[in-house]
Amino acid sequence: MLSAVRVLIVDDHPVVRDGVASQLARHSDIEVVGHAGDASDAAVVCARERPDVVLLDVRLPDALAADVVPRLREVSPSTRVLLFTAFPEHSAVAPSLAAGAVGLLVKDASGAALGAAIREVARHGSYRGASAEADAPLTPREYDVLRLVASGHTNGEIGQELRLSPNTVKTYLHNVMRKLDARNRAQVITNARAHGLL
Repeated sequence: MLSAVRVLIVDDHPVVRDGVASQLARHSDIEVVGHAGDASDAAVVCARERPDVVLLDVRLPDALAADVVPRLREVSPSTRVLLFTAFPEHSAVAPSLAAGAVGLLVKDASGAALGAAIREVARHGSYRGASAEADAPLTPREYDVLRLVASGHTNGEIGQELRLSPNTVKTYLHNVMRKLDARNRAQVITNARAHGLL
């Protein structure tokens, strides 16, 4: 029998930690090995337990996820960090993904979706969300951002052109990269051409 996926829950709200632990207890192949309410505790528990997956809230009392992800990866390099937030549009999401988080799960996910996301991260090292979302076509605004990236514009220039904040441009670009399975700007252009989008 395969060993259970070991999970660390990091959230500053005890009711969220308890609720997630309760949901995960229903999955025989997932084991909650610890929880933490702030970034400092998260690093300590992660170093001690070396979990397979950390479910990390984007906002903690002492740090944002973008600063926490590198610390967790440093103390436990094999651990994958999955962002867990009620605010997927939060400005800290894109920097956290850039820092090494492997995906994002919204807190209104069902217990089944939560378990599926954790299994996907453990097996594949990333989380793309439901297949319908992963295969979704680009929105008109995402296509605008893609077109300007392909023209060589910087995020700042794209923001000025489309009247968007830099963080919003980053979020759109991240969504485009996720949908096109790209890791950088060059790859997103190549993959977009392969899909007939450019």
